[in-house]
Formats: sequence, structure tokens, C-alpha cells
Amino acid sequence: MQDIVGRAADGGRPGRAGAAQPLDSAAMDPTTDADPDDADSDDVHVRPASAAERADPRLMQAATRLAWDEAAERYERWLPEAIELIKSGGTNLLPPELELIGDLHGRCRRAIHLQCAGGRDTLSLWNLGADEVIGVDYSPRMLALAEELTRAVGAPARWIESDVLDTPHDLDGTADLLYTGRGSLIWLQDLDAWAAVLQRLLSPTGRLVLFEGHPAEWLFDADEDGNWIATDYDYFAGPEASKGWAPEYIDRLSVDDGDQSWKFARSWTLGEIITAMLGAGLRLERVAEHPTDWWGGHGDVRPEERGRIPLSFSVLARRG
Repeated sequence: MQDIVGRAADGGRPGRAGAAQPLDSAAMDPTTDADPDDADSDDVHVRPASAAERADPRLMQAATRLAWDEAAERYERWLPEAIELIKSGGTNLLPPELELIGDLHGRCRRAIHLQCAGGRDTLSLWNLGADEVIGVDYSPRMLALAEELTRAVGAPARWIESDVLDTPHDLDGTADLLYTGRGSLIWLQDLDAWAAVLQRLLSPTGRLVLFEGHPAEWLFDADEDGNWIATDYDYFAGPEASKGWAPEYIDRLSVDDGDQSWKFARSWTLGEIITAMLGAGLRLERVAEHPTDWWGGHGDVRPEERGRIPLSFSVLARRG
């Protein structure tokens, strides 16, 4: 998912409710099948995915869909702002994305946005000149918001409810621009299947633009003086289950954190992402790393420290 506005709480991660605290030992052991909901309700709900969960990527993605339906509550509060932005001809995209996408007038019949959430980023592509935009997402509540936004601004947009891995085949070969990223990859549990979808959706002359959070971002945080320091994050940890959200990424919901659905995030390594794309036959034309704070989660870093750490990366690719 993406389409995020605002910044996350200091020291948090987009998919977490603030800093992680351990649950009981059974819940923390990924080789057990203990019921994670049996953990003490006073604990912050963050744990490694269990062995059974890791063995079923589709199950993890289905659970995460429920969590994003709940998170749509926050997007509903943003709807008036989104309508104003799109009506004014504005864009929610960041400078590195705008540089890669460019002016779409007269050169993009169809733009497809995977994991589109509430549609703000998708309709930003329309404002950049795409004749038609299509958003794909698995949350019906998010897509209802996208439909409402479309009606308010009169955009030529179509919204498809689907797991990204099951994106309808009638879209194959039709994307003049295929766009995704901004916090989308962490919610996927099968990267090879995802990359295969990218390959089949692109038109013969189409471009893929991926702009995403850099996985190395979580290895660093700011100390009390705003200087970068190393965290205890495990770059190779694999999928993690959690309830609740970093307060300023999604913000607090009306449902208590402990009563929310489990969601599964995985910070894929840069090597895993690039290897999956190459394995699907995509032809990578550019891979770049950026200091851009894509979710506003590092506002406590001193200005002179900014620019030293890669917080995001981008890929420009075509069908092989």
C-alpha cells in the first residue's frame, strides 16, 4: 500500500505501532504455532511470523488485507484533502518519482498503479497527463474511497479489487506506464510472483517506475541529538506480524491496537528485489538510491546529517 501523507512517529516503522516490545516466548518463536492472540494484551503486538504462516504467503496477504481495510478509516479522513489536491491539478508524488515519470501528455494512453490504496497517487498520474488510469488494490474499503475521489474530480479512472498477484489478465500488455512502490513491497510475501505480474502487464514500449523505501533505512535511526546511529534491526529477518500502526503513518484508529487484525510485513533486501525483477525477464535501465525520506519518518534527524543514508531507491525498467 501507499498513498501516504504525513510522518510516522520517531523510532517507529510504517507497519508498526511504535517501538517493538517482545511478546511471550512462544509468540516470539517463529518455529511454534502458538496462538499469537493469547499474548498479554499489555504487550505491543509485534512478533516474527510463525513457521506455519511463513509456509503460506497467500494466508499472510489475506490477513494483511483485513488490516488495510481497517486502516482505510484514516484515509477517509484525508479524502477532502485528496479531492482538493487532485482538483487543483496537483500531485502527491515525490521529486524522484516525477523525474522518472516525466510529462505523460501524449505519451501514455494507460497508466496502471498496483497497490493503489485510496487513489491519490493514481490520480496524480492523470494530472501528469495519462489518458486513463487504472488502480489495483485488494481492499474494498480503500477502493470505495478511490471511487468517491474519482467522482469528485471527474477523472477517467477504473478501480479493480484484486490481490496484486491476481491482477486480471485482460490488462496484460496494456500498461504504457506501470507504477508502484511507496511502501508497497513490504506487504508482499511472494516477490517472484509479483515480478511476473510486472512483466506481463507492460506494453511492448511501456515503462515500469518503482519508487520504494530502501531496506537499509531500518538499520539507522536518530539519537536524542538528531545524529544517525545503528539500530538492532535484522536486515535478513523475513516476515514480521504486528497489530497497530506507527501513530503518524496511519494514525490511531477507532479500534484499539490489540483488537486490530494481524498484518504481515517483510522488508525485502535490495538484492532480493532486483533478482526477482531480473528473473521475471524485466530489462532494468536504471537503479538509483536516494536520501529522500519517502514517508516522513526521520524528521528528527539534524539537517546536516540528511543525505548521508539511502532512505529510498528507484528502478526504471521495461519488458524484456
